[in-house]
Amino acid sequence: MVDLGAKGAGERFDPITLEIFWSRLISIADESAAALLRTSFSTIVRESNDFGTVLMDANGDSLSENTGGIPSFAGILPITLKHFLAKFPRETWKPGDCVITNDPWLATGHLPDITMVMPVFWNGQLVGFSGSIAHSPDIGGSLWSADCRELFEEGLCIPPLKFLKEGELNKDVEEMIVCNVRLPEQVLGDLNAQVTANQVCGRRLIEFFEDSELDDLSLLSKSLLTRAETAMRNAIEEVPDGIYHSSLDADGFDEDETHIECAVTVEGSNIEIDYKGTSKQINRGLNTVMNYTHAYSAYPIKCALDPLTPRNEGSYRPINVVAPEGSILNPTRPAPCNARQLTGHMLAGVIYAALAQAVPSKVIADSGSAPSMRAIFSGLNPKGNRFTQILFASGGMGARPTKDGISTIAFPTNAGAGSIEAFESVAPLIVWQKEFRADSGGAGTYRGGLGQVCEIESRALEPLQLSLLSDRWRHPATGILGGLEGAKSHISFSDGTVPHQKSRTVIEPGIRLKMIYAGGGGYGDPTQRERGRVCEDVKNGYVTAAAARSLYGEGG
Repeated sequence: MVDLGAKGAGERFDPITLEIFWSRLISIADESAAALLRTSFSTIVRESNDFGTVLMDANGDSLSENTGGIPSFAGILPITLKHFLAKFPRETWKPGDCVITNDPWLATGHLPDITMVMPVFWNGQLVGFSGSIAHSPDIGGSLWSADCRELFEEGLCIPPLKFLKEGELNKDVEEMIVCNVRLPEQVLGDLNAQVTANQVCGRRLIEFFEDSELDDLSLLSKSLLTRAETAMRNAIEEVPDGIYHSSLDADGFDEDETHIECAVTVEGSNIEIDYKGTSKQINRGLNTVMNYTHAYSAYPIKCALDPLTPRNEGSYRPINVVAPEGSILNPTRPAPCNARQLTGHMLAGVIYAALAQAVPSKVIADSGSAPSMRAIFSGLNPKGNRFTQILFASGGMGARPTKDGISTIAFPTNAGAGSIEAFESVAPLIVWQKEFRADSGGAGTYRGGLGQVCEIESRALEPLQLSLLSDRWRHPATGILGGLEGAKSHISFSDGTVPHQKSRTVIEPGIRLKMIYAGGGGYGDPTQRERGRVCEDVKNGYVTAAAARSLYGEGG
């Protein structure tokens, strides 16, 4: 039993009890995630990890996040819940209610991600909320694409509505969704999996109350948020005060190239990230709404400065993010934003380039896996059934201060590739090649992570629709502190044609799509790389002998 005697608000839980309780709450979010994984229908959730679950207090602040979820989702869910509370005041929520939305400006920044939140009651009182976000296999409209000119083209936009009312399905909402998607069985299966995950989270929180004999989460929440905020503030204070500038260019869309300007201001225990000077919003789906911009600015800061403390609302309080309204990082409705990750994922690289001027030992080089490169296939399988399948694969992570970059891994997102067997089992596609790309990691004292080469053939009887989401064709991942840039990306068909890197097209039966993923940037002067490491790279096929001689000199 917890001692709730006459101690100060920040001292009502001794450190051991607080650690036990915090771990218990994280395990609740993790069990919720496990329920979502095990009951979902789509490979996007089951295989590629494109989801997140969060336990929040009655105020809507996050207390615990599932360990392996998409980091941006966890940072955004509490923001979305506060929008829900503005429409559905706290006193109107009933046991069994479930509110849903995919509005980009209220939630995660594009329509395919669906957010669902349910209240948790204990002894007749609202004590918290369980929330989940998952990338739907289809949301109608243009599929997952980058070439739309308005939000309205990109799919069904669901305002905050009650998917469940006191445990009863809102059939009007269900029918609206079913009538607008190509894969209703998978979409509804994943939605029901989210409901299950939220219910599991709620039940486990009630068990926590029974075991802890707490009446609500208010005191515990205050303690946990304060601890997380204090940890982050202590970490920021280790960074020298100052204003650190950096910028980054990306391919953009045709003539609309993307420029990101970044100023990181450190003052005591506060840090501000200002994107003044960044490109204006465009009429293509590369725009990143403020929720997503904030999430993918705060998360890299957390990774670099305070990586070991569990994340919750308190972790993000010392971080202020500013982006000009009407810019590509803070667009106004109805700007298209379906491919917002092609911009948002690059924020980690520009932030780290700025912080490298102050704390080079805490950051990594730019990553070829940022942004993630995706191929979305849609059409009919040989049995005449509709399918949509996404290839989740990644380029190389940037090199680290004391280690090489990790090859073919997503960062700053953590969506997984999943198994090729699962990918092929639900679509008329064959993956003929999926292997490391030699010489793609930027040279340095520590080498950037390798990209990869994937070759996929369509075995459909009719042409398939293909949507490509890619970047790094013209602007590779940059190195840091003398490290060299990684290799660029590229996509081509086996007939020799080159598709547009960010548009929808078709892939004919028997044609192979070859996707070449970018490598990560290097860290430090290549001439300082240990000879043994260079020899090992050549031996393993990561670096060719010719490249080793050219990049690393006699030591190669």
